[in-house]
Amino acid sequence: MKDFFQRRLWHPLRDLLRQGLTPEKLAASFAIGLGLAVFPVIGATTVLCIVAAWLGRLNQPAVQLVNYFAYPIQILLLIPFVRLGERLFHSPRMPLNASQILEHIKADAVGSVRMLWTSTWHAAVAWLMVVPLATVLLTLILIPIMRKLMPKSMHQEPA
Repeated sequence: MKDFFQRRLWHPLRDLLRQGLTPEKLAASFAIGLGLAVFPVIGATTVLCIVAAWLGRLNQPAVQLVNYFAYPIQILLLIPFVRLGERLFHSPRMPLNASQILEHIKADAVGSVRMLWTSTWHAAVAWLMVVPLATVLLTLILIPIMRKLMPKSMHQEPA
């Protein structure tokens, strides 16, 4: 297990640190990658991360590394985002276990598609209300950590 984390996490992180990134840019890349990685639409995060890294001139490998490792967190936060969306929009509670969803689809297929679509965009609005502030806070927390991890000679912005 230790070898797995060294190969898959520590060595890529170390290599990113050696590319001349500033601690601030690396912290922002990680925080934004995590914020986008928990977007409550399965399958959309890779594209979101690519676009955000390109637009923000962030380190693409760092953003995608966090996105890749955050997939379990996305799954864990999916239900809380759905529930928060339901509260924000005063919408009925969606059944969130497979058997209830299948029963609902059998009883009313069109209504089920409408319910899933509505729950998804409500969850996305809930995500939009929570994640920007969390991303800023995470960036501020990560900057001093990145400064300690990076050699002093790498603290300048590359030319």
